[in-house]
Amino acid sequence: MSEKKQLIVPTMAEMSAKGESPEILFWVGCAGAFDERYKKVTRDFIKILAHLNISYAVLGTEESCTGDPARRAGNEFLFQMQALGNIEILNSYNIKKIVTACPHCFNTLKNEYPELGGEYDVVHHSTYLQMLINEGKLVVEGGGSFKGKKITFHDSCYLGRGNDIYEAPREVLETLDAELVEMKRCKSKGLCCGAGGAQMFKEAEPGSKEVNVERTEEALELKPDIIATACPFCMTMMDDGVKIKEKEAEVKVYDLAELIAEANDL
Repeated sequence: MSEKKQLIVPTMAEMSAKGESPEILFWVGCAGAFDERYKKVTRDFIKILAHLNISYAVLGTEESCTGDPARRAGNEFLFQMQALGNIEILNSYNIKKIVTACPHCFNTLKNEYPELGGEYDVVHHSTYLQMLINEGKLVVEGGGSFKGKKITFHDSCYLGRGNDIYEAPREVLETLDAELVEMKRCKSKGLCCGAGGAQMFKEAEPGSKEVNVERTEEALELKPDIIATACPFCMTMMDDGVKIKEKEAEVKVYDLAELIAEANDL
């Protein structure tokens, strides 16, 4: 089956026109829509949904940035403009459940939109994948090509400390029958990748070392085959760190959705 045929993605506008409503709205996010590397994560997560016949839709061109970077950078006016526009569209479709692969989108939609009139059941894709595995809907047979590989998971700030989600991504990784190893700073003591708080979009401040290099060094100390992430910003920063350390031939950076899709040969 060609990828083009495989990935016919329904939009909310199309479903609404037919009088249908999906089980979930997949919030793609800016990185998932525009970043070349993270587009693969979007495709792989959609492949998983399609493989399991889960009813979903995306907003497509009606989706705008959640406003997270604007608020973190101090532009509250722009954040509220973005948020109110998104809430108007989401409410017009009577959206109840949203799944997103971006912890920044997740945190903003879940914790900050309610004060502006946007009340939704928002789930990060790590938790959603864990739920599908626990319900027996998503089965990973023997870990696929990742069986026996050494994997370390980098905790996203907004997923971990921000929303106390530590076990879901690790439980997803455990299905791969791989060797999970933890960095010395992990879970509630995890170190930021260096991109949060809108740092992704500004020049580095004076210092002796980039944060992402420090974090990558911690990961490389474990001699992993794979650094697993669950955030587009973290993926970019860890990917760059691996390249700076000239280890990209030996160490790969993958999102959870990519690992599960590849293990299932989707």
